[in-house]
Amino acid sequence: MNACCPHAQSASRVFSFFAKRYRKRFGKRGFEPSQEQLLQGLESVGYRDGQLLEIGCGVGHLHQTLLERGARSAVGVDLAHQMLTEARDWAAQRGLADRTEYIEGDFIELLDEIAPADVTLMDKVVCCYPDADTLVHRSLEKTKQAYALTYPRDRWFVRFGMGVCTFFFWLMRSSFRPYVHNPKQIETWVREKGFDKKFQDTTAVWLTQVYVKPLGGVA
Repeated sequence: MNACCPHAQSASRVFSFFAKRYRKRFGKRGFEPSQEQLLQGLESVGYRDGQLLEIGCGVGHLHQTLLERGARSAVGVDLAHQMLTEARDWAAQRGLADRTEYIEGDFIELLDEIAPADVTLMDKVVCCYPDADTLVHRSLEKTKQAYALTYPRDRWFVRFGMGVCTFFFWLMRSSFRPYVHNPKQIETWVREKGFDKKFQDTTAVWLTQVYVKPLGGVA
């Protein structure tokens, strides 16, 4: 696995530890409200018969569900080895192995290995990356038509919660940290790349946005 820094290595260990729990939670409870919003936004712009790229794909439930609903193929990228082990196993159980590809490592270090896709997904990934500027710009460069993401709202209680998480990881001697990046700045970066915002919704903590290039969605 390629990892750009100790933060990436720590993130890999943290999320590998939770991989089985993530899959069990999805199996029992389904999507979180913010993820349901993300699916709703994608329905509004179109993704069927499209190629998906999910950065920070975890156990794969999001893009695998989109494949079951009509997307053509998906590439999942994740730092955590165990997350991808669960994703591959789940894809096989759902009859999706021939329509999925999984790549382990830091997305930024893997740019030459990843082809552009019709739809790029980043569910709760921006908050796990210290360099939001690079992540957003490089992921936009891999996006042909639709760009969908969820990330933290800039609210005092969200920042407080992230601070508590940071303290917890410090106690665990982990260098992994969550981040609350400026939503206005992120939206500016996306718009400057020629994307228009077509959908937005929120929960108490999460902001969900879906952008498309002016020609529209992939459906």
